[in-house]
Amino acid sequence: MGTDDRPSGGRGSRGPYVTGQARRQAIVDEALAVFSRTGFHGGSLREIAKRVGVTPAGLLHHFADKEELFAEVLRQRDEAVRAAAGDPAEHTLIEQAKRVVAHNQTSRGLTSLYAIVSAEATDPEHPSHADFAARYRVRADEAAEILRRGQEAGEVRADIAPEHAARLISAVMDGIQLQWLLDESVDMVPLFEEFVTRYLDPAAPPRP
Repeated sequence: MGTDDRPSGGRGSRGPYVTGQARRQAIVDEALAVFSRTGFHGGSLREIAKRVGVTPAGLLHHFADKEELFAEVLRQRDEAVRAAAGDPAEHTLIEQAKRVVAHNQTSRGLTSLYAIVSAEATDPEHPSHADFAARYRVRADEAAEILRRGQEAGEVRADIAPEHAARLISAVMDGIQLQWLLDESVDMVPLFEEFVTRYLDPAAPPRP
C-alpha cells in the first residue's frame, strides 16, 4: 500500500486509509472475475484496472505486480473455504468436506478460479506451481491423519488406506466441481455425499 493510503497522524483522519482499502478490495474483486474467466496467464492487469476505474499505474500503487494480486485473490479464496468448512473441533473431516462442496456450489467464481488455475499450475513454469503442489500434498497429509483418528474412533471404515482415501476425497471433489462448472444441472452435494457414505462409512458393505 502506498503512503497516500495510510492515515495521517497529523490530520487524525482515517478517510484516505479507508478509501485505499476499499479500492484495494475492489481490485481484488475484479481480479477474481477476470482470473476465474481467463486464468492467470490470460488475465490482464489493464483489463482489471479498467473494470475498477483506475489506470494500470494506479493499480500497481496497491499491488506490486500480477503475481502479488493473484496471491491475494487466492488467499481470500482460501479464507472463504476455511470459513465454510467450519471449526475442525466441531466437524469431522467428512462433514467439513461436505460443507466445502455446498459452499463451492454457491460460489461459481471462486470455484472456477480454482479449477482453472490448478490446471494451469501443472506447468512447472507457472508462478503457483510450487504452491499448488504443496497445498495438495499438505492437505492430503492432514486429511490422512484425520482419517486415521476417525478409524480409531470407529467413524471411518477400517479397510481403507488413509493416504489413498485422502487423495481420493480431493480428486472426487475436484472432478465433481469440474462437471458442475460445465453443466450446472449437476448437483454436487448429493453426489459427494453418496461417495463419502459408500466409501468411508463403517456401515457400508465391505470392499471386495
